[in-house]
This record gives sequence, structure tokens and C-alpha cells, in this order.
Amino acid sequence: MSKPNILWISTDQQRWDTLGCYGNSFTKTPNLDKLAEGGVLFTHAYSQSPVCMPSRGCFLTGRYPRTCRARQNGADIPEDEVPVTKILSDKGYICGLSGKLHLSACDPEVCKGTERRIDDGYDQFFWSHDSGNYWAMNEYHQWLQQKKIKYISKRFKRSRYIQFGQLPGNTQTTWCVEKAISFIQNTASHSQPWLYSVNIFSPHHPFDPPESYLNRYLDHLDEIPLPNFTEGELENKPIWQKIDHEGAYGQTEKYRYPRMKEKDHRLVRAAYWAMCDLIDAQVGRLFSVLKETGQYDNTIVIFMADHGEMLGDHGLYLKGPYFYEPAIRVPLLISWPDRLEPKKVDNMVELIDLPQTILEMVGIPDHPGMQGKSLSPLMNHNSQEQHHKDDVYCEYYNAMPWHKDPVAFSTMLRTENYKITVDHSHSFGELYDLKADPNEITNLWNLQDYSEIKMEMLLKLCNRMAFTTDPLPIRRGNY
Repeated sequence: MSKPNILWISTDQQRWDTLGCYGNSFTKTPNLDKLAEGGVLFTHAYSQSPVCMPSRGCFLTGRYPRTCRARQNGADIPEDEVPVTKILSDKGYICGLSGKLHLSACDPEVCKGTERRIDDGYDQFFWSHDSGNYWAMNEYHQWLQQKKIKYISKRFKRSRYIQFGQLPGNTQTTWCVEKAISFIQNTASHSQPWLYSVNIFSPHHPFDPPESYLNRYLDHLDEIPLPNFTEGELENKPIWQKIDHEGAYGQTEKYRYPRMKEKDHRLVRAAYWAMCDLIDAQVGRLFSVLKETGQYDNTIVIFMADHGEMLGDHGLYLKGPYFYEPAIRVPLLISWPDRLEPKKVDNMVELIDLPQTILEMVGIPDHPGMQGKSLSPLMNHNSQEQHHKDDVYCEYYNAMPWHKDPVAFSTMLRTENYKITVDHSHSFGELYDLKADPNEITNLWNLQDYSEIKMEMLLKLCNRMAFTTDPLPIRRGNY
């Protein structure tokens, strides 16, 4: 059999609990639910950073954010890093991308045209960092101009925190999918295997779904749950949460939790979910084209997100130097009809594992610099190996520039029963008993009864940090 194709769909800032297959009864995600039904659903998949560029550098290279030197937004990944797409390209894969890459600085103040690229292996590259018209070479906006469509957001009068976006057929989500469809259709007549990255900006803020997608939530607004927040819970938590409670991104964004009404919280959640619904509808078109072109059975489909979204939980919106489940736990679905039987995997896994997983699935050796662990044994229906990792790790090393004097340096380790985070800038942290307190409300850091567990978790975290050390260069001799 020829090597499989790979359709790699990555959304931006989409938490795990946004899909029907993960238990959400409000969203309409039939296409992804069906993908999960016929593939492998990972219930506990974690990003190695709650921020875009560090996470993307990590899951594309299979190296921790600090190790691949993409630990912060606004920096450039070095030229000598090797994304998995480059490895696949060197082995004969045709690689394409539409949407966001974000391995280099994309601030329009320093990125005047398009994102700087390393040798990333992409033969076809349709770049659109986000839905805004801040770059002359944002190809999504060029597409709108060709269609003679103006990018206009419509004010939502009932809340200043959301807005109506483009019509469904004119969104950046749809543009990403349109480019992928063209690629898939054209490659069907060629013999080379392919990989296509569909890197959708949604459901990242601003929360601006099409009006028709938001409207279906408005009649049931009171049924939408309020954020998971207990008044006073931030009193004994790191200062970053207290700062961002008064305004996201170090108070540079408008999402000021204390000033938002219950209606606002519900509307933001509705708009966010509506954007997820649109993603599902468009992704369904990709699956249809794969079947129409006879490529579905021999195509590995991966659906995931780079990180999560706080969505008001713990009194916070967007993301920052904190590691609550909504910020770092993401959906992860992998399907390969020819080879994988349907399965739900409850083991904790990390996005850093994806490059080695992909390479093993297609029969290509790992890169010696990779630091993850293939998920293939977990996906093998007949495998007896159920253990994968004892814990998952996440880091935030000044990943965004909003917190200053001091800057935010924080790390996290989660086991099945406990989670510890350390604010290295203030020698403080959080400890949660996830069995007794799955919503991460009560910080046990200073409780004497948990001092022994705290020390055990700190040692585990210290060990994980030690093993983020770069395995390169490879030792050539004994001395």
C-alpha cells in the first residue's frame, strides 16, 4: 500500500469541551463527532503551552517550547529547527498549508508582508495569520477582494464583548477549507502522498461568528452555563490571575470580568460555540471531498487545537500564565479508516507526541532532536500497552509581553490525581487535588496537610524540566 495522506486540522484557542463527542450538548458538531466515532478520541490531550507560538513550535518540531526556542510570541524560531513537515517533504510528501503558521514574529510592526519562514517543507503556502487585515499579504483578504466583499463586522447591540462576523461563506474558516479542497482535488490525480495543514484562526477572539450561527443560541441563552468561578477564589492564587481578572492580557484587552454581566458571559460562550459550529460545518466539506476523490480510506485525519481558552472560568478570559484545564486541555481526534479501529483513549497525552506519532504511522524514522513519545501503541486496538506517561508538562516563559516587572515565568505538571503550578517570578504556586476538586478552585499550596504531596509534585516537575534539555547535538563518542 502507498504511504497514507495526512489531513492535519488545527484550530486556534479551542478547548476540549466544545464538541459533542466530548460531552457538549449545546454545540452542533456532527462531522467531528462522526470522525471521533470512527477513529481515536483522546480524552486528556494537553498543550505544552497555553500560548500560540510556543505550542505550535512544540507540536511541529516535537521539541519543548524552550528547547525549540519558540518559547514566546513575537520571536523567530531559529533556522536550524526541523518541523515534521520538512521531514515528510524530504521523504517525498507534497505539503501544503492554509491559514496560520506562527513560527516567527507576526506583529505587523515587524512583519510587513508575510511571516518569515524557515525551511518548513511546505510546497504550497497560503498565509493568513488571522482574520484581520493588518498585513498586505494576508491571502484571506486578497480572496475577499477578488470576490468584491468588504470585511465588515456588525455590532451586536446586546453586548460589547461579541460581534457579528462575516457570512458563513466569507469567513477565514471557509477560506482555509476552500484552499485545502483545491489541494486535495488536484493531488488526487498524482501518485505522491501529501500532507495538508488546515490552520484555522477560529474560535480565537474576537468572538465574531456569522449572525446565522449565533442566532440559534439566543433563544436558549439562559440555559448556557455561567463560567466556573467562585467569588474570592483568586485571593490565594498567583498575581497573574488577579491582574487578568481585571482585564485580559495584563489588562490590555477589554474582557474585564468584574464589569461583565451574566448576560455577557453567556453571550461570549454562545459566540465561541457558534464559531466551533462553523468549523465543524466546513471541516465536513473536507471529509466529503476526500470521499469523492477516493482518498478517505488512506488518509490520516488529525483534528486538534494549539491550546484552550479560559472563557470566563476562574474569572479569566483568553489566556495567560496559568494552566487551568480550559487553557491547556484540547480536543485530539485521529482517524485512519484503513488502519485504526474506533477507540477512546483516557491516558494523558501531550501535543509534543504528535510528530513522532505521525512519523511512526507513515514508516519514517524520528528526528534525533524530538522529545515526545509516539501515540501509536495507544491507538493499536490489540496493544496491551496502556501506560503512556505518568504526567503532562506545560510551560510559560514570558510567552506573551503583557506582564512586566517582573515578567511571567511559570511551569505546570499534572498527574492523574494532582496538578502543581509554580510562579517562578514570585516563588509561589498552586496545588490542586483533582479528584476532590476537579474544577481547580481550592489552592492547597500553603496547607500543611498537603506538604508531602507538594514536595513530591515539585520534584516531579523539577525532573520534567530537567528532561526538556536539548538532546542535540548527539554524542559522537565516549569522550
